[in-house]
Amino acid sequence: MIGAGFCDRYLDVLASVYIYNEHRGYTSLDRVIEAVRLRCPDDLAFQREIEKHRADEYAHYVMFRRWFERRGMMPLAVDRGVGHIDRFIQWVFRCSIEELDTGEIVATPDEFERLCRVIMLTEQRGMQQVQILLRSRVVRSDPVMRRIFEIVHRDEPDHFLPYQRWLERQGRATARWNERAADWCIHKVLMLWKLPALFLDAGRKRMTRWPDEDGALAAH
Repeated sequence: MIGAGFCDRYLDVLASVYIYNEHRGYTSLDRVIEAVRLRCPDDLAFQREIEKHRADEYAHYVMFRRWFERRGMMPLAVDRGVGHIDRFIQWVFRCSIEELDTGEIVATPDEFERLCRVIMLTEQRGMQQVQILLRSRVVRSDPVMRRIFEIVHRDEPDHFLPYQRWLERQGRATARWNERAADWCIHKVLMLWKLPALFLDAGRKRMTRWPDEDGALAAH
């Protein structure tokens, strides 16, 4: 039997990591939408797909926020160290998401294609992870959390297929071996190091404001 204390901590850590990544996702996609509109001004269907991706990420963020609100607590304070997309962007572009030069990406076809591949691989990895979580006894023990991940799983194909199809229409590679290797390494770092460390960090502080509120900070 899995103890109640273990389950509570597992779900707390899991939801804290996901609420960070969903918030990071929809706010970062604002930059992507800007780039797509400039790079593909006539491809309205592609633009709408990215806008839907952004809307889904925001909806997922709200679901995790409500899960915490029902529990009467704030998420654990985490940073970009638990962000798959943060690490991937840093690995591929050698800069943070905030430092990405949208103008350069739009002006350089290879850079725009790399960005599409990074997002595509990140979302594919996300779908694989959600499939694993939906088989987890701990996740399934919480009906609300299980329902959240069922919705996330339903939405995931719409989060990587637009980029994959765009690359295919351009006759470009949908992934390069070094990008797949980076994705694999990032996943292993998160699963084998960052998340276990967070689980065991009993003194981890909680956020004092929600991520969508300006200046969200960890408690002192």
